[in-house]
Amino acid sequence: MHDFVPFCFAPRSPMLFAINGGRVAGCPWRQSDIVHFETTVQNGAGLGQPVVFSDRNATLAFSIAYTDLSLLDTAVAWDSLTEAPQLDGYCKFWQSNAGNARCMDRMERPQAEFLVKGSTPLSCMTRLGVFDAARLAQV
Repeated sequence: MHDFVPFCFAPRSPMLFAINGGRVAGCPWRQSDIVHFETTVQNGAGLGQPVVFSDRNATLAFSIAYTDLSLLDTAVAWDSLTEAPQLDGYCKFWQSNAGNARCMDRMERPQAEFLVKGSTPLSCMTRLGVFDAARLAQV
C-alpha cells in the first residue's frame, strides 16, 4: 500500500475527522493545515502506472482490491457516500451501526480509495482544496 498514492472518493473521512480533533498520536496538524489534491480516475489511470481501487478502507484485511476500472460503479458504495442526510452532496455520517444492516459497515465503505503506484504529478490534478483564504494565499 505504501508504494501507492491514495485518493479518497469522499471529500471527508474518519481519519480527517480524527486529525482535526487532535486524536492521531504524533500528528500536530489540523484541517486548516491540509491541502487536498483532487484528480479523476481517468487522469490517474492515464498515467500508464498501475492503479488499484478498494471497496472500502484499503488497509482492512477484508477489503477487496480491484484493477478492472469497469467494476468501479459496482464495487464502490456510491449510495453510502451520497445517502441522506447530506453535507455538500455527501453523507454527513460515518458511524457504523451493527443493529442496522444498511449501516453495519458505514464507516469503512465510504473510505474506498483509488491508488496510483509510484507518484502522481501535479499536472494530473484537477484542483486543490484548502480550508480557508489564508491557506489559499499560502498555497
